[in-house]
Amino acid sequence: MPVIDVRNFRKEYGATVAAADVTFSVERGEIFGILGPNGAGKSTTVEAIAGLRKPDGGTIDVLGRKPADPALRRLVGVQLQESELPDRMTVREALELFSAFYPDPIDWHELVRDLGLGEKLKTKFGKLSGGQKQRLSIALALIGRPEVAILDELTTGLDPQSRRDTWDLIEGIRDRGVTVLLVTHFMEEAERLCDRIAVIDHGTVIALDTPAGLVARVSTEQRIRFRPSAPLNEKLLTDLPEVREVRRHGPSVEVIGTGGLLQAVTSVLATHQIIAADLRLEQASLDDAFVQLTGRPAED
Repeated sequence: MPVIDVRNFRKEYGATVAAADVTFSVERGEIFGILGPNGAGKSTTVEAIAGLRKPDGGTIDVLGRKPADPALRRLVGVQLQESELPDRMTVREALELFSAFYPDPIDWHELVRDLGLGEKLKTKFGKLSGGQKQRLSIALALIGRPEVAILDELTTGLDPQSRRDTWDLIEGIRDRGVTVLLVTHFMEEAERLCDRIAVIDHGTVIALDTPAGLVARVSTEQRIRFRPSAPLNEKLLTDLPEVREVRRHGPSVEVIGTGGLLQAVTSVLATHQIIAADLRLEQASLDDAFVQLTGRPAED
């Protein structure tokens, strides 16, 4: 049985349809990503899974229960995009307060150690950096020993280093045996973390696959750029079955093709004692797949 099962979920706000027909399931132990442009219905869907929104149509089951079931409050940890605490509350006070909500909370001292918050216990929430607030949000989402963690736009507003540190923490959550539902609009984040991804646009799931599977839908084409160390007869490359086209850009050569393109090109260059300087392999990315699927960038 899936940990999360969403079937034909629909949510309306007056004349505005936030989610039209969302269907996907999340298996135990996955990091499952939800991607979509701003306003696509991602947060509405996640808030319904967390029990904060009532569906206007369709069904949602979490661990075999309906999201409004009070029993889920100790089984699901949630960090939403707008999660905030009082500015004057210290890290210690927040951890002790949230521990009191659960019958068998995890030792928050362990979480503090793992999340690098040991020196911030006396620091007030309003004085924490963006990355430290996110670490605290993760700790509060995990403190009740949840089976599922819902993380909505966890790294928005973080600098690149803090974002990568947070990615390590998310992978650590999965290593604890927690299933993770991750909402993001960062392509690199989704590609790094997610086992599978649902792409939502205009309130419906338009694609569901692994990151590699989504990329493969765009193109299997590859591009190699390099500077040959000696004059290069282009026919050496165009005769290769993997090569579709060869282009010149000043001293550089661009080779476009499919399959084992890199191995085929480097082998023929080595046979003719030509060194490929500044060699770069360019392939379609998850960002390319997203733009082709939705017609616009994730942050548009």
